[in-house]
Amino acid sequence: MDMDFEACRRAFVTRDARFDGRVFVGVKTTGIYCRPICPARPPKPENMTFYPSAAAAQEAGFRPCLRCRPESSPDLGAWRGTSNTVSRALALIEAGALDAGDVDGLAARLGVGERQLRRLFKQHLGASPIAVAQTRRVLLAKQLIHETLLPMGEVALASGFGSVRRFNETFQQLFGRAPGGLRRSHADEASAAGAGVTVRLPYRAPYDWDGVIGFLTARAIPGLEAVSPDRYARTLEVEGARGLVIVTPGEGDYLTAEIRFPKLKALPAVIARIRRVFDLTADPALIGAHLSQDPALAPMVAARPGLRAPGAWDGFELAVRAILGQQITVVAARNLAAKLVAAYGERIDDPAAAELGLSWVFPTPARLVGEDIAALGMPRSRGAALEALARTVAADPTIFTPRADLESAIAALSALPGVGEWTAQYIALRELREPDAFPGSDIGLLRALTDAAGRRPTAPELLARAEAWRPWRAYAAQHLWAADAAQPQTKRTKTDDPDARRAA
Repeated sequence: MDMDFEACRRAFVTRDARFDGRVFVGVKTTGIYCRPICPARPPKPENMTFYPSAAAAQEAGFRPCLRCRPESSPDLGAWRGTSNTVSRALALIEAGALDAGDVDGLAARLGVGERQLRRLFKQHLGASPIAVAQTRRVLLAKQLIHETLLPMGEVALASGFGSVRRFNETFQQLFGRAPGGLRRSHADEASAAGAGVTVRLPYRAPYDWDGVIGFLTARAIPGLEAVSPDRYARTLEVEGARGLVIVTPGEGDYLTAEIRFPKLKALPAVIARIRRVFDLTADPALIGAHLSQDPALAPMVAARPGLRAPGAWDGFELAVRAILGQQITVVAARNLAAKLVAAYGERIDDPAAAELGLSWVFPTPARLVGEDIAALGMPRSRGAALEALARTVAADPTIFTPRADLESAIAALSALPGVGEWTAQYIALRELREPDAFPGSDIGLLRALTDAAGRRPTAPELLARAEAWRPWRAYAAQHLWAADAAQPQTKRTKTDDPDARRAA
């Protein structure tokens, strides 16, 4: 955003929640940085310095405020839509790209030079990639200290610190005290072994929970997912550890996530996946204002102002679901997926999962290599495509990571067995979180724009019109799908069913 001093100062003086997550203030006299909604008395203007991100404030030497808790602010960025390279880099950082790698390797994965990546981060976030990764670890640790009863050693492990010593040193340097000094009470500290860690995951309101849960309900695989109007639960495997996540709407502008994993080191990756699936980093006001410029989209945006674009838990799982769903309905694809999970999935031993009727995790690519998947009840060619896909992903697990740009991502995905242009765009939308991905040939998108005379646009005509929706075409697609689903449905053939092309 434009870091105009007076505009930022007014936001803090008036405690304007619209700027929460967009700007942070560093207070020179205290060495603390705060959110605009901080209850503390605003400092004098001469003592204020404004930053576009928490990482920038922390890199400048300020420490997080203990009253407004910057780790609880929605993770937004005014750069979204203006620097997709930064967005892709942040997705990789959140997934742990800098835990074991370096900035050179990160830049190479994105197809840019290291200096260019550093320049983009400085321009849009005011901080280096390393500083962003370090700030994420500190803020996650601080959140776990405040919101859980984990012992400090487990907090260090769960937040991604390489050692307890490094964890203690960082907090001593930032806050002038040991991490335990930030927790009000230690009486109820307990290990997370056998119990869940519950955290709040903030978002920018409004949030269309009903829309997201409806989307996930239609695609929920029995034994793997359990969905109700006010709860989503599923099993998950991360870094070889199998666990359970349960997500519910919070009483404020946040979701509550209960995470049960035997390996605490998996916690940052699990949180990243939850945030991705529930699209918690979206700025609905920014996206909606842009899409509302189209007269046809404006009433759709007004009807669902908090609409999100649900993400995927795993790229391979999504690709398998998409291939299974080609030219069949959502229900048929879900039943096939349930057969595949029951035949090749691994069991999970967790009492909480068992109570929810969950007993499997989705099979890994290696598990499907060499299997006669078509025997589950599908065309022989489709089973062969799934086995070939599994073989390809097992050989290169990085296939479903962000690329330099959307075009190169679509090209790489389209080269996968069984994946065409539509499926590639769909995977880019849900797994790579490309905000401009757009499966323009989808019949549901075309039908949603049928005019008063009953004329439906062609795919080329839709793609031409969608140029004005960039860089948020993925959200335009969600609005069109939602509008199409809300219309009275006439009897469809298989090729005229939008679910047949998005049963994943």
